[in-house]
Amino acid sequence: MLITAIWLTIKLALMTTLLLMLVGIPLAWKLANMSSRFRPLIEAFVGLPLVLPPTVLGFYLLIAFSPDNTLGQWWVDLTGSTLAFSFSGLVVASVLYSLPFVVQPLQRAFEQLDHGLLEAAAMLGASRLDRFVNVVLPNSLRALLLAACMGFAHTVGEFGVVLMIGGNIPGETQVLSIALYDAVETQQLDQAHAMAAGLLMFALVMLVALYSIDKRTVLIKDRCRE
Repeated sequence: MLITAIWLTIKLALMTTLLLMLVGIPLAWKLANMSSRFRPLIEAFVGLPLVLPPTVLGFYLLIAFSPDNTLGQWWVDLTGSTLAFSFSGLVVASVLYSLPFVVQPLQRAFEQLDHGLLEAAAMLGASRLDRFVNVVLPNSLRALLLAACMGFAHTVGEFGVVLMIGGNIPGETQVLSIALYDAVETQQLDQAHAMAAGLLMFALVMLVALYSIDKRTVLIKDRCRE
């Protein structure tokens, strides 16, 4: 059971992080360069999971994923199975719940980017896509790494949304945080200790990695200034 839960957790975090980067990078770039009066509203929707209780988000997603509603019925027609209480449902919910942890650091990095570099590239004839791929992304590597690490780590530690959307189905939706809760509920405390210690070590390793990336970037910038 433990190995299966670990594998499901890693699989969920990897798929979620990949989707988060695919969605989060263009969204963050758009927000960083948006001057519309609707920008605060969009930023509020993106950042809502930061302040919303996970069970509230999970509850509304559970309703949206129901076959009685358009999204849930569309998924049933497409795949023949329900989105709620499935691994696919967990991925969709995790992407929504972890979205601000990827978008916000990227947006800040894009806002601080030296736009003189983009103007110089434009004068040399580079298209918008060329400028984004060859100027924006290489100059935002630190933020990209931090965003990916935060999206991955936050997905691994999810509990409320995962429990609401996925339930506790071994081999299907039972990730580590749910398996830990299940072990405590059934008084399997040795197993609970092992899982809790593993998650604790994972969190420490991720934080050390994040701080190391940050420190290394500062050192590189200092050397460039010298």
